[in-house]
Amino acid sequence: MLEEKIISEAIIARYFSDLKTYLSLDVAIVGGGPSGMTAGYYLAKTGLKVALFERKLSLGGGMWGGGMTFNYIVVQEQGKEILQELGIETQEYKPGYYTVDSVLATTSLGSLACKAGLKVFNCMSVEDLVLKEVDGNLRVQGLVVNYSPVELAGLHVDPLVVETKFVIEATGHDTEVLKTLVRKNNIRLNTSSGEIAGEKSLWAQVAEEDTPKNAREVFPGIYVCGMAANACFGSYRMGPIFGGMLLSGKKVALEIANRLKQEPY
Repeated sequence: MLEEKIISEAIIARYFSDLKTYLSLDVAIVGGGPSGMTAGYYLAKTGLKVALFERKLSLGGGMWGGGMTFNYIVVQEQGKEILQELGIETQEYKPGYYTVDSVLATTSLGSLACKAGLKVFNCMSVEDLVLKEVDGNLRVQGLVVNYSPVELAGLHVDPLVVETKFVIEATGHDTEVLKTLVRKNNIRLNTSSGEIAGEKSLWAQVAEEDTPKNAREVFPGIYVCGMAANACFGSYRMGPIFGGMLLSGKKVALEIANRLKQEPY
């Protein structure tokens, strides 16, 4: 016979056991869009302790809706190679243009990342960062998190802190994490102006080329990927083509994994 109390106990016990376990991380990813999930997949595959914090209930970001809610997206050759590696089927439309069902891509990527070892905390917002001096230099060393309903309701409820060796800013066009970092601290980012350059209008070719190039460490301890990378460094948006997003997530994941192997933090 089912007991309601035991059902509740099971959920509470599992959730808070996970939350306690993941208060200390190798890598924390903020944003569960395609670049964030891809980064999580490749980081988790290396055996690192990695968690993703997503403000909404669902993962996927802009990939869910395809183009204008028509649930197909496009990837180019390099993006197709990542999807093939993950076992996600694509179909060639014209040479160099490959379509994939956006729901299939989103659900598959999320599932594969979780199976690889990524821990997802959905409905959880990042409202600030932990910034500390290390060897005379400021470095990001954690996230300040709260439940999204608390944030949406405007309640004055104190957050909790997650410590991490690296943060990946994958919040997309709005670069919410970086904006908080710049607004609250007298720092310079690794951009030409030292500030967030801002996103330009749509130019698919340049945006797709720039997204992986701009995916890098922008301040000690924090990387950008996906549209957050282009917004940070002042490049263009690309619309419903997602190869650059996937490539940028993989790039930062492999770079961070390599650094964690070589350097103590």
